[in-house]
Amino acid sequence: MSFGRPPGQLTFNPTPPERGSFPLDHDGECQPVMKDYLACLKKVRGNNDPECRMIAKAYLKCRMDQYLTPSPIN
Repeated sequence: MSFGRPPGQLTFNPTPPERGSFPLDHDGECQPVMKDYLACLKKVRGNNDPECRMIAKAYLKCRMDQYLTPSPIN
């Protein structure tokens, strides 16, 4: 009986993303939506509530509209 990975298999070494590859919301343009989302999560005690999912969608849309998230790949 063997445990772990099979012998001879290469080990995966993750590398961190390049510095600055995730734009931050320095001006707080999407902060109100983010606060609504966090309040919703607290209200439903972390459950995957449909209301919270819609707020998360609005937050991601805000980030896309403010060019804080890279555009989707076509």
